Amino acid sequence: MFPLTARGVVALLCVALALRFFGYGAMDLMVFALGICALAILLSCLFSVVICGLILQRRIQREAGNESGRRAGNGKAFEAEFPNQTGFSLPPVGLLPLVRLQWSWQYPDGIDSRIRIAPDEFLEEEITPRLRCLSGHVTRRFEVSDVLGLCRYSWRARRERECYVLPRVNTLKNLPLLHSLTAEDGMPRQSGEPVGDRMEIRPYVAGDSVRDILWKNYARTGHLNVRQRERSVAHGKRILAYLLSGPGDEAAAAVARAALESGAFGDDWQFSADGTETPCDDLESSLRAVARSRGLKEPHAPGLERFLAAADQRGATHCIVFAAAGTISGLAGPKGLHSGAFHGRFSLVLATDGMEKPEQRPFWSGLFLRPAGRRREGGSGGSSEELLVLCRQLGPMVESIVLVDRATGTCYDDKLRKV
Repeated sequence: MFPLTARGVVALLCVALALRFFGYGAMDLMVFALGICALAILLSCLFSVVICGLILQRRIQREAGNESGRRAGNGKAFEAEFPNQTGFSLPPVGLLPLVRLQWSWQYPDGIDSRIRIAPDEFLEEEITPRLRCLSGHVTRRFEVSDVLGLCRYSWRARRERECYVLPRVNTLKNLPLLHSLTAEDGMPRQSGEPVGDRMEIRPYVAGDSVRDILWKNYARTGHLNVRQRERSVAHGKRILAYLLSGPGDEAAAAVARAALESGAFGDDWQFSADGTETPCDDLESSLRAVARSRGLKEPHAPGLERFLAAADQRGATHCIVFAAAGTISGLAGPKGLHSGAFHGRFSLVLATDGMEKPEQRPFWSGLFLRPAGRRREGGSGGSSEELLVLCRQLGPMVESIVLVDRATGTCYDDKLRKV
């Protein structure tokens, strides 16, 4: 019945039955006249849609080579969850009456398209990506139909052009310093080495050096105390950062992007993500790795161990792993944290899109109400109690844990205290 729609098929059957039993069978002239008019309208819609569809299909194929001269969006980074102009436009459909044109994106997925009318009456395309992506081609589905919905002519067109979408950063402006932590003079921390300033004063015990004894204090009080180096850590000279992909990882990708763009890694760093074979050491290639980390056809295989084996580990290094709270919770631990490819320390940055408790709704509410929109794409790690349990489980495996809420831009430590 192509190109008739279901509505067109039902209309055709009703008209045929009415003509068969009433128009010709009962010789009802009124039904006969109405049936002939309905058939004429159906046939006019059919020919208008098919002719207009064939003409537009030929025109789009002919203009495919000329689009490169005016496509402003090629090579430009789009922002997820924001309207973006692609530069793709078509002339208005004025060939035949009662015909309308619309199209949508089939590949990459997760992109909503909208048609706007420009001042010159051209049809311009505006897209709103829901998820990040990096693709070398775009597939659109065009559809020509009549205003009554009786006929439809559709086809797919593939264009070799780049689609580069970065995750939405939202309010992630001031992230805590994510520099590597190594045993050098700097920030006090009990897990560090005693190489800081001589600020720790404690009673003398057997084995302490005589040079560390506070003799003036002993002369005044008679107590034998020593001054030793403080256990401290400081910003290391090299950072290895990696983004783990998985379901609901948009928030983790946004945190990784914010860390890259804000220079939180310092001057000497390397970055990679699932789906990227070689480590990146500049901002542009790292942002492309963030966009590429979402598998379009199938999920990427975890590549943290491969990244640690290929990364430059000269000097003091520290690895920072970005992951979604929901992705990490499904694993026994981040893969590769205890492998032989890396002998340094790890820090874990968990990202979430809110820490609300799941609402208890009646079972019948799903028939009438939509679920909350915020959890649909970015991913939520669960309630604050669930995240606290997750931090306790992962605490012994890593040096430190930072939890970032993309919805509010707030950072927490492993005890869910604001940083």
